[in-house]
Amino acid sequence: QLVESGGGLVQAGGSLRLSCTASGRTFSSYAMGWFRQAPGKEREFVTGINIGGGTYYTDSVKGRFTISRDNAKNTVYLQMNSLKPEDTAVYYCAAARSGAVPTTALSYTYWGHGTQVTVSS
Repeated sequence: QLVESGGGLVQAGGSLRLSCTASGRTFSSYAMGWFRQAPGKEREFVTGINIGGGTYYTDSVKGRFTISRDNAKNTVYLQMNSLKPEDTAVYYCAAARSGAVPTTALSYTYWGHGTQVTVSS
């Protein structure tokens, strides 16, 4: 089970930190990803982190978002800075039994319920 938290309403240029906590004992064996889905759009990959801590970002968030994980706390974080109105979406965390970071949603086995991020202009 994955549970996200930390979403909310923020002005453009502001910051938010999302958290995703997993239950179970094998968190460290999963690659973790963050996806987002805006109204009327498909769910899209945002960033991911592999079991070794390697990270991958979609171009639109490079330099603004940072993903990290704390295996002792079974938690993955998404620090979002310099937020833009186009970042507005429901953000989902997901877990994949993979050594690498998959960028397609179908590759992920477990999903959280999502947390809303709204960036006002």
